[in-house]
Amino acid sequence: MKFDISAIGNALVDTQFMVENTFLDSVNLAPDQMMLVTYEEQKEILNKLESLNLESTIDCGGSATNSLVAASYYGSKCNHICKINNDEDGKRYFQSLEAAGVNHAGMSTNNIDKQTGKCLILVNPQAQRTMCSALGISEYLDIHDFDMTDAINSKIFFIEGYMVTSESNFNTVIHVLESLKDTKTQTFLSLSDQSIVNIFRDRFSSIMSYNIDFVFGNHDEAMTFTQTSSLEAAVEAMKNQNFISIITCGAEGSILINGEDVIRSSAQQIKPVDTNGAGDMFAGSFMHAFLNDYNFGDCLAFANLAASKIVETFGPRLQQHEYKDLATQLKNIKNS
Repeated sequence: MKFDISAIGNALVDTQFMVENTFLDSVNLAPDQMMLVTYEEQKEILNKLESLNLESTIDCGGSATNSLVAASYYGSKCNHICKINNDEDGKRYFQSLEAAGVNHAGMSTNNIDKQTGKCLILVNPQAQRTMCSALGISEYLDIHDFDMTDAINSKIFFIEGYMVTSESNFNTVIHVLESLKDTKTQTFLSLSDQSIVNIFRDRFSSIMSYNIDFVFGNHDEAMTFTQTSSLEAAVEAMKNQNFISIITCGAEGSILINGEDVIRSSAQQIKPVDTNGAGDMFAGSFMHAFLNDYNFGDCLAFANLAASKIVETFGPRLQQHEYKDLATQLKNIKNS
């Protein structure tokens, strides 16, 4: 196989601020909300933030991107299928992937009407994140932008759930899944966001019809996906699915459901700073451990540990040496 993991997802440059809940109220936003906005709407909020002189950080994000960066720093060979513009943000994005050792596939164009995507992330004192995303050119990915054989020649094809929000992106995902029929590539899907699961249920159902092997989601996404009203009811519903489910439960750890087999793994006890990127880190860490033949319990334990490091950090990424430290801890799990 050419790659360990090929992922398809939106390419977004993140600008992140620490805010009070009163600021969210002032701009009609709510904690843990994800909204698709225009560049103009995003800029209006950004102007208000910049006038307050708040703590902020800028990095190259996107859900699948964060997962791949983690897996790549651990040692997996990763490939990202995403679309960026040949503008300043696009160049920043490409350099970020290159620095993390992630191969990039996705046409870079000079269309001034479709800029590289941007995400404005607001984190409140309870460590909850609110996201306002202007997808820009990232929502126009199509099959002519990349080499399909890269996905086919990967051990894992990982789908970011946000791809269902764009018709072009969704159709591209379906085309890749068609090409993966009768191959050895395993397919992983992240549900990404509770409201998106609800709004785009038909598109998620279409993706699931391709016999997805693993599905990641937090407890709210799992309940929405299964149309249940409690976590335990969602777990029971997942037992009847033909895929392996992994549910993240924040401070309560994580759960893996494989038919009647249910594995629960406790979370690390930490003081939360920022939950942005925790699910992405969990997915990237789980996939890397899975590819290295760890059992499901150890995969969950490592993913919990890695996600806790993100929650203790302002921003969706760690420093390179911190990923390396985690990779060493994973080796210790295997040797214990």
